[in-house]
Amino acid sequence: MNNLPLQETGSRLKRVQHAIIERQADACIITSSVNQYWLCGFIFDGFIFLFPEGEPILFVKRPSHIRDERAKQIRKPEQIPDMLREEGKPLPARILIEADQLSFSATTRLQAALGMPEVNNISAELRRIRAVKSEYELEQIRESARIHTKVYQLIPSLYCKGMTDLELQIEIERQMRLHGSVGIFRSFGENMDIFMGSMLAGDNAQAASPYDYALGGEGITPLLPIGANGTPLLPGSTLMVDMAGNYRPWMDDMTRTFAIEHAPDIAYKAHQVSIDIHNAIIRDFRAGALCSELYLLAEEIVNQNGLSPYFMGTQQQAKFIGHGVGLEINEPPVLTPRSQEALEPDMAFALEPKFVLPGIGAVGIENTYIVHESGFEKITLCEEEIVVLS
Repeated sequence: MNNLPLQETGSRLKRVQHAIIERQADACIITSSVNQYWLCGFIFDGFIFLFPEGEPILFVKRPSHIRDERAKQIRKPEQIPDMLREEGKPLPARILIEADQLSFSATTRLQAALGMPEVNNISAELRRIRAVKSEYELEQIRESARIHTKVYQLIPSLYCKGMTDLELQIEIERQMRLHGSVGIFRSFGENMDIFMGSMLAGDNAQAASPYDYALGGEGITPLLPIGANGTPLLPGSTLMVDMAGNYRPWMDDMTRTFAIEHAPDIAYKAHQVSIDIHNAIIRDFRAGALCSELYLLAEEIVNQNGLSPYFMGTQQQAKFIGHGVGLEINEPPVLTPRSQEALEPDMAFALEPKFVLPGIGAVGIENTYIVHESGFEKITLCEEEIVVLS
């Protein structure tokens, strides 16, 4: 069932066990699907019990008869104590859980089933561990980026005069699925719903969203208020395409901008500033740089060009210009002005300095980079200039 190389899962297990020891805990319980996949290569309804040493135990509710010698079938968490004793494991007095994702009711039930041990949160630590990738993971991100580029290169051929943003998005989504998109946009955190990505045409780019993404959009329903809303693709406006690079379990992220027949000079100027920010950061930074330094350099370039009212939105301006990518689209590090995080070798991050121009639309690019000791490797190798759709 596990489709991950054995050395990958073994190395990850040791990194989590090291965190358990450092936190002086007796066990760590993994319940989120992302971290289950990261550790096992598959997901299930249940609990991974990790101890400071040795193999984990998988307490599985569903699916039945899972093919893994470490798996123990259960119906409810109250069965776990007896099974632990059968395995010669004492009940943990201090456990680490993914408290950022496990519900309060599930936490209290699990805690009661285990005899009320002390509970502490390991969610942030697991995300930090996952932020530094193996070469296997980095190659997955590169493969996703290569396919992502092929799909984006098809966009001009998918466009027809008179389309709405939704009509074009549907055609892009079809090509995404045909090229192997897994069809889900995994993200971390509360209120982070999104479909297969975001497309913003014209003034819909100004619409603020409740979600913590770089830009918003009205969406097609108040139930999912983000992205395309049926805006006609009119001459003189821009279209920003930020559709998911989810062609492998480990994702890339890429945004490109299109002009409908033509666009005003200010659109080309702001778009070039976005490209200039990318080039300056690639030139001036490498592993060890503080994420805040990257943000402040971008802000300085924006101010020099008199574009601060349009930077990362108008009605609601995002206060970050990038984020890590991996199994989730919004992993550490986050490029904000107050971040204390530093770029480490083998991190992958997306840089997305964008502008929203009233009456025109959004412009700018987003690229995914891999951090090396000597600099950054750009892996989203697609045309960066504004592409005219006609």
